[in-house]
Amino acid sequence: MAALVNLLSHRLNQLAGGLAMGLILYITGHILLEIVLRLFGRSTFVLDEFVGYGVATMTFLGLGYALERGSLIRVKLLVDKLPPRWHWLPELLATLVALFTFATLAWFWGRNVWRSYQRGTTSDTLADTPLWLPEGMVWLGMALLCLSLLGRVLGLVTRAATRQGTH
Repeated sequence: MAALVNLLSHRLNQLAGGLAMGLILYITGHILLEIVLRLFGRSTFVLDEFVGYGVATMTFLGLGYALERGSLIRVKLLVDKLPPRWHWLPELLATLVALFTFATLAWFWGRNVWRSYQRGTTSDTLADTPLWLPEGMVWLGMALLCLSLLGRVLGLVTRAATRQGTH
């Protein structure tokens, strides 16, 4: 089960990481376009809004990708003080806390996305962007992070059980 969840998580995180990288290119292009347009007294009038949506989206879409690659900040002070056979325990506890926190956040955020969709809520800008679109992308990033954390929990428990069975 852990292997299946981790494989699914890995593939989805690769896709999400690619989308996040694409958003970096989009943001760069939009900023450069805006600079050129302003040289001629013109503007897209949506730079702040769309770049804000892009930054939020790429931040959350990239969380699972960063977790999978060990790129998130970790404090291993406690882990290093334990015997190596117990390193999995604080890792499991920290992962469970993170999973609970982000699952709760994703639940409430998802309700907000659904509410925005049902009400047809749009931005108060010239673009009149349906807010469920950027909010939904942030929710998707949270959901992918939760899937990654679940895969990590299952992997830690499986490895711990395997080690306990061999001793």
